[in-house]
Amino acid sequence: MDAKVDEIGNGIFRVSVFVPHVLPPAGITFNEFIVMADEPLLFHCGHRKLFPIVSAAVARVLPLDRLRWISFGHLEADECGAMNQWLAVSPLAQVVHGIRGCRFSVDDMADRPPLALSHGDLLDLGGRRVRFIETPNVPHGWDAGVIYEEATSTLFCGDLFAHGGNGPALTTADIIAPAIATDGAGGYTCLMPTTAPIIHNLSKLAPEMLAVMHGSSFRGHAGAALAELANHYAARLQAELKDSA
Repeated sequence: MDAKVDEIGNGIFRVSVFVPHVLPPAGITFNEFIVMADEPLLFHCGHRKLFPIVSAAVARVLPLDRLRWISFGHLEADECGAMNQWLAVSPLAQVVHGIRGCRFSVDDMADRPPLALSHGDLLDLGGRRVRFIETPNVPHGWDAGVIYEEATSTLFCGDLFAHGGNGPALTTADIIAPAIATDGAGGYTCLMPTTAPIIHNLSKLAPEMLAVMHGSSFRGHAGAALAELANHYAARLQAELKDSA
């Protein structure tokens, strides 16, 4: 396996590792994202076992000791498995996550104290700002959250829109149908009354790019894509409630 690096937006880099034996037969990508700024941010830490190749790829973009912030969507191996390895090679770096995740997990797991953000809090990276948005259990994980980068109008949406295969780093093609198909096969989304409303609220940001953790990132009418995904989950919930009645 090797890690690919692509600049998908102005100062936004995608680091991607394709793992063919996960989600066969198509395989799946595990993606990390770098937000370049005076205080650079890494979104997703990646698996602990993939740290050597992922960190080498990140080092092609910036020296690892320049990394200031480390974040992720929720507590899971591919999201934060290598968290402490990043802290070890990036002495100035600090983990930043939501209050739920910090209080119940990251405070204990991280080798240095994290910065806990509340819903809607802004983090100034110097030249760029990212907003933390709580998305509890969407698509999964009680501590789940996403970040929105204002300058490029990029929503780092974690496991939302996850889809298999080893497609291009950035696409303008439909990612809704592949995401629905992948979720149908894997069942990774918590389907609750709050699922669709949370995704609808994300659509109101009207992002221009979706930085997707698994699969190609998307540029285009991302707000409309989020609204359509929310409508899908609302309809699916109603169908399942009807079937169980």
